Amino acid sequence: MPSTKVAPTQNADDLPEYSEEEAEIQREKGDDKKNYASIHASGFRDFLLKPELNRAIVDCGFEHPSEVQHEAIPQAILGTDILCQAKSGMGKTAVFVLACLQQLDDSGKHVKVLISCHTRELAYQIKHEFDRFSKYFEHIRIAVVYGGTPYDEDRKLVQNHTPHILIGTPGRLLSLTRDKVLNLSHLTHFVLDECDKCLEKMDMRRDIQQIFVQTAKKKQVLMFSATMNTEIREVCKKFMHDPLEIRVEEESKLTLHGLVQHYCKLEERQKNRKLNDMLDDLEFNQVVIFVKSVNRAIALDKLLQECNFPSIAIHSGLRQDERIQRYKEFKEFKKRIMVATDLFGRGIDIERVNIVINYDMTPDSDSYLHRVGRAGRFGTKGLAITFVSSEEDTSVLNSVQSRFEVRITECPKHIAPGSYLNA
Repeated sequence: MPSTKVAPTQNADDLPEYSEEEAEIQREKGDDKKNYASIHASGFRDFLLKPELNRAIVDCGFEHPSEVQHEAIPQAILGTDILCQAKSGMGKTAVFVLACLQQLDDSGKHVKVLISCHTRELAYQIKHEFDRFSKYFEHIRIAVVYGGTPYDEDRKLVQNHTPHILIGTPGRLLSLTRDKVLNLSHLTHFVLDECDKCLEKMDMRRDIQQIFVQTAKKKQVLMFSATMNTEIREVCKKFMHDPLEIRVEEESKLTLHGLVQHYCKLEERQKNRKLNDMLDDLEFNQVVIFVKSVNRAIALDKLLQECNFPSIAIHSGLRQDERIQRYKEFKEFKKRIMVATDLFGRGIDIERVNIVINYDMTPDSDSYLHRVGRAGRFGTKGLAITFVSSEEDTSVLNSVQSRFEVRITECPKHIAPGSYLNA
């Protein structure tokens, strides 16, 4: 009887040193004729996915793939490494969830798919996406681990009920790997979501690399983000083998279809009154209000509750279990207004959010793009309103308009509901 071979792990020497040099972009996309509507000619059934996946897709109410799904899924399910940059709200998560479930071999007690992301809330959300798309698979085990929760519980989970699919933040994943609790020698898929955030800071990049070198050498690597500069793109490609690069050629295409964007010029002391009036006047399903600090999130949430608005706050000052609990309350529509710091600005997908208000302006244009992407998700309308109260705010607003070639107009006295609400 032949012996079972353990796949060789990645050698640290195989990863070149990170350099600052900018390589030329290899992939030229000559197909600009594809527009937003034309890609809807096909449905998910054209991808020839497993019947269990097709049933789950129907249950989720999805009919037509977004542009990024249309382009990425056929290649992803063939095992191609993919480096994907696409606007917020276009269903990037579904690309790797469907690709991994389509190819997954759930035999044996080994972790086959590892997904890493930079925040606990995003890890929790990705777990939710895997749960709903895997509902008709009988034997697949899925787990999520992250810091801020008891390490011993995660250790027992991975040892006693080894998941086929494991989602987590880099620090906790690295701890489990170092302690020989997490064996990655049978891994077939390595996924980084919001990869620019995972790799731009050297300490988190180091964690990712130390995890990566423990994985099987032969595996599929998938990386996704809405924003990716040339340097980060080159860092990503060092983890990959001949990746298919899917990206928005011009940054102007990163802004969302159907998203109405306005600004309000006002003084700092006028913000609370203006916000109060807007929440009274606007029609919304759910709204996210972004502020620049934990203290401001706590204070504004308290003020809104005193004014009888159904508000909840999420920020890094909360215990981990409380953060997840509040996220669940909001996602389950138990609260309709959320005050948040930029902790909530990336990757988090709440279907009913149709208004984003930047109570405090973002520090840069990247953050603006991620924040407003919480509203107007794929195929829906949305509204983004930004308070501008300083010269710095004006400078960032001008940068956003110039970089993304979007016109952000002064907020009118009355905003027609039809402009930002789906019929």
